[in-house]
Amino acid sequence: MTHHRILDWTPEAIVFDCDGTLVDTERHWEQAREMVLADHGVTPDASFAQGAKGLHYTECGALMARVAGRPELTEVMTRQLLEAFRDLVAQEPAPTPGAVALVSAVSRFAPLAVASNCPADVVEFCLESVGVRQHFRHVVVPGEGIAPKPRPDVYAVAARRLGADPARALAVEDTGCGLRAAGRAGLRTIGVGRRPSMEDLTLADLWVGALDDPRLVAWARSRGTPRGATAGAGRPGRNGEAPAVPAPGGPSPDRGAAAGHNGASSRPDAVPGPASREVSETT
Repeated sequence: MTHHRILDWTPEAIVFDCDGTLVDTERHWEQAREMVLADHGVTPDASFAQGAKGLHYTECGALMARVAGRPELTEVMTRQLLEAFRDLVAQEPAPTPGAVALVSAVSRFAPLAVASNCPADVVEFCLESVGVRQHFRHVVVPGEGIAPKPRPDVYAVAARRLGADPARALAVEDTGCGLRAAGRAGLRTIGVGRRPSMEDLTLADLWVGALDDPRLVAWARSRGTPRGATAGAGRPGRNGEAPAVPAPGGPSPDRGAAAGHNGASSRPDAVPGPASREVSETT
């Protein structure tokens, strides 16, 4: 029987994306983008929605300004995008299927973090809105020398702050952009989504339709607490940070500091090849 890179393995740390992975916000981003563009007299096509998915919000604002033919309005449209998104999430927050149960289950055997391209306050609000914030030790977002996805920084920094070698950590993502970031940082990956592209499938070690996939649920329930590891995360400290957990033999992970150059791992472009990837039978 072939060893499965995820289902026969216990990670030392797990890093989740937030938007679309833990919280059902992609529809809110889509609606916010459409609202802002409509205010500027533009109706986006399907290719715009696909190209905008997973982008850092500042890059999305710049894309929207180009689509509108008004690049000078990049800052204005970026601000309008964030305001519209916050309003929509506040009206209808919702976890993705299986997210709350899976986070609770895996927090019993591995420390958790979130790596997101969104502003920290938006991530915090989303996690609080669906009742899972208490399970996460760290929220890592771009800024202060940490580049956004698809660069590896947020995942490399998150793994280091959890005290884990990236090669022994797991990332959970719903976009190709995020999967590239995690793979380049050296993490194994689970992709989540009902309609993955062929390219997305090649980037994930395991692909599931949703976080309530039976194979994923059984895997989470079957893991024991690793020797020497502390199960659960506990309540985060000030500004969403728990006391930093330095990597073995590594420097103390100061807030905002990146692992290596700009937070990249020692192998920033080491993306596992398609031969190592597997797809859940439930996809």
